Amino acid sequence: MANTCNCDQCELRSLFFNNVSKEELDSLCTLKIERTYPKGELIVEEGNEIREFNYLKSGLVKLYKSTDEREQIITIAKPFDFISLLSIFSNNVYNYSVRALEDSVTCNISITRIKDLIKTNGTFALELLEKMNRIADSIIIESLNIRRKHLRGRIAHVLLFFAGYIYNAPEFELPISRKEIAEYIGMTTENVIRTLSEFRKDKIIKINGKIIEIINRDLLERISQLG
Repeated sequence: MANTCNCDQCELRSLFFNNVSKEELDSLCTLKIERTYPKGELIVEEGNEIREFNYLKSGLVKLYKSTDEREQIITIAKPFDFISLLSIFSNNVYNYSVRALEDSVTCNISITRIKDLIKTNGTFALELLEKMNRIADSIIIESLNIRRKHLRGRIAHVLLFFAGYIYNAPEFELPISRKEIAEYIGMTTENVIRTLSEFRKDKIIKINGKIIEIINRDLLERISQLG
């Protein structure tokens, strides 16, 4: 479902468009469209033409690539993240898909309008380039950080990621399945299930369906750090 965005309190004013004039921002707001996606719905499909710049206003999404056998999760994005920056200037089509992990809302601006702004506003272009580089660096560092750990360290890392970076709470509903965790960390689903069960038996976490509660954060952090 699409709606016109309300720009009175738009996060983009301070987050992204500090170097855009009021006239330019007002022009963008008249063109900006807000779309809602229920949990599980596809937001961006790999191979589709890039027509918009997409900003996650609320919710949670996964960026992933598909193969014949499995999905490979690239990263998980939360509110205030720009979910289209990895492809919009390197290709005419998306190199990955984006799917809602929770009910989500995106704000969308014509990619043509963004490119026109880049051509006329060097400060804006530099800020956008810096943002793209930070996103790419973050994904590379996160991937390397996960890959250097053993199985238990990888699972601990994922649990701390959701508790700290995503929800900022020791108890949360895990937004991805055990299979998706396996895809994210490069392990098998069976290994993920077994390790979560071991953490529960060791009284590091409590599990109630998809609800996870971290009850020994210090130990979980040590497991993550030691890998």
